[in-house]
Amino acid sequence: MSLAFLCPGQASQKVGMGHDLYQETDLGKSYFDVANAIMDVDIQRIIFDGPEETLKQTQYTQPAIYIVSVIIGELLKEKGIKPTCAAGHSLGEYSALALAGAFDFKTGLELVKVRAKGMQNAGTTHPGSMAAVIGVDDDKVKALCNGYDCGIVVAANFNAKGQVVISGEMDAVRAIMPEMKEAGAIKVVELNVSGAFHSPLMTPAKEALMNKLASIDIQDSEIPVYANVSASPVSSANDIRQSLIDQLENPVQWHESISQMVKDGINSAVEVGPGRVLQGLSRRIDRSLNMNGVESLEQIVNFDHV
Repeated sequence: MSLAFLCPGQASQKVGMGHDLYQETDLGKSYFDVANAIMDVDIQRIIFDGPEETLKQTQYTQPAIYIVSVIIGELLKEKGIKPTCAAGHSLGEYSALALAGAFDFKTGLELVKVRAKGMQNAGTTHPGSMAAVIGVDDDKVKALCNGYDCGIVVAANFNAKGQVVISGEMDAVRAIMPEMKEAGAIKVVELNVSGAFHSPLMTPAKEALMNKLASIDIQDSEIPVYANVSASPVSSANDIRQSLIDQLENPVQWHESISQMVKDGINSAVEVGPGRVLQGLSRRIDRSLNMNGVESLEQIVNFDHV
């Protein structure tokens, strides 16, 4: 059986996640201690104790989810659960790459720290918003965004069939929402986010990330990782580096990534990290994919992949 590790992105965080991993595993304690040193802030306290409003800040959310996801994935690997490939939704791509051996935990967290801070700053400098559009096909959403000429609005996340997230300037996103309804959307919901992620408004975050990526050592990954921007497996260091740069301003091709995995012979997957978002999306994308989730030490201990 071929197994994929799928790593969640922003909005999957919850206060208290990973506390059992810290208290009861040597690897968890070690990684959390390394994380505190890298982050220049007590990221352990923010993750374990909150408050939720602090954890929801992009500069903390992204490192927090990365830390917990990588610890869970490494503990699964210690148990002998070896993935055939990996993918991650937006921020989750960094967790997936760490688990695929493209860089170590510390290097990945340093990258995520730069990315998260850059994205938070971009959201402050160029305020934007995002909205989920349910029930309109991808091409129609793209056409409506491309045809809107009173501001920046783009399709940002192709999460599942008929489930697209748009992103851009606040006024543009709010102005196009009724047009999405007129085009047949069952539901259009503005999201509570701190910026217009995966849109041109994230360009200011790009330079710092490019500089950081140029300064670190990235290896060819041990297993292929399906890149958000292309929905294709990448494993060479150069392709990985470029994918992470392109990812900031371009849409997450999630349902295409999962569909391609299934075509490539993957029949089983595990959501490695907090929440159940990717499990829900997988059911919408392809029910033939046998999908589970692992977010606690108890689930790691009891995980049985045959």
